[in-house]
Amino acid sequence: MLVNLLDYDLPGLAAYFAELGEKPFRAKQVMRWMHHFGAADFAEMSDLAKSLREKLGQLATVTPPSMMAEQASADGTRKWLLDVGSMNGVETVFIPDGTRGTLCVSSQVGCALECTFCSTGRQGFNRNLSVAEIIGQLWWANHAMGRDPKGERIITNVVMMGMGEPLANYTNVVTALNIMLDDNAYGLSRRRVTVSTSGLVPAMDRLREDCPVALAVSLHAPNDKLRDVLVPINRKYPLAELMAACLRYLEKAPRDFVTFEYVMLDGINDQPEHARQLIELVRDVPCKFNLIPFNPFPDSGYRCSRGDAMRRFRDMLMQAGHIVTIRKTRGDDIDAACGQLAGQVQDKTRRVMRRMEVSH
Repeated sequence: MLVNLLDYDLPGLAAYFAELGEKPFRAKQVMRWMHHFGAADFAEMSDLAKSLREKLGQLATVTPPSMMAEQASADGTRKWLLDVGSMNGVETVFIPDGTRGTLCVSSQVGCALECTFCSTGRQGFNRNLSVAEIIGQLWWANHAMGRDPKGERIITNVVMMGMGEPLANYTNVVTALNIMLDDNAYGLSRRRVTVSTSGLVPAMDRLREDCPVALAVSLHAPNDKLRDVLVPINRKYPLAELMAACLRYLEKAPRDFVTFEYVMLDGINDQPEHARQLIELVRDVPCKFNLIPFNPFPDSGYRCSRGDAMRRFRDMLMQAGHIVTIRKTRGDDIDAACGQLAGQVQDKTRRVMRRMEVSH
């Protein structure tokens, strides 16, 4: 079976070349060809010895997921559906915003956490993505987007906010993060790579030590009773533990704040008392808030908060001294907005089937 070199960060690639009896610098050369130049054919790697190119052609491959479909939104957002085998597909989204180009990357086929307002969570869960399938999304998007007139890459930021819970696929996600940060690959700064988590506290502590990048936490509720319903992982890691983990993370984070993401649900979590509880909850945690208008999907059971309710909520947080943004809804005409990514998931949890049985 051929080894997919997209599965390796630089230390892993160096170890592989050592097994082949090759010098470590060969790993840097191949990393640059694969990620910096987007080469998938060893014959293109002109500074490698011909004998090495032939050897790699027999033993290894550079294989990102294949493209199944591409959609473009009227606002410039682009979405790709990538084939990850066994009738599964994952979605990745490019979001342009002035000089910033952000790629939203998936980490799992589906998601096992069952947040009640998330379309991805409704699809069930199949498996974790491999390193090649995670970094392959950035590889593909770089191919598709190209470079600007000055030769700079269009993609300037990566957010691990696509399908899945990144920290539930810890090892593969961290390896992919290392590739994103490597100067021989994509050369992104830690400040420009964000991992979003629903609150897996032990994995947050590991990430703090292994690869501290910018942190976003999917909060969505200001008290345990409500969050237990909206974000069920809260029953295992309640808010007091989560806030303490955020404070620990900030000791080594590249930014001096945590971004709290908060989907605005009409009549559920958008009332003045919720804002007051939220202010008290984060009193000791340096943070910014990203209020996200709920993006509807069939049978969700929720409605988006009204504009006046969102503005009132925002103003209460700002009056308490917090930086608050209401996220622009981007790509909703191609189901590429936050919470809408669904892809194609062959559900191994039977979650969809169980829900159908209950509803009948």
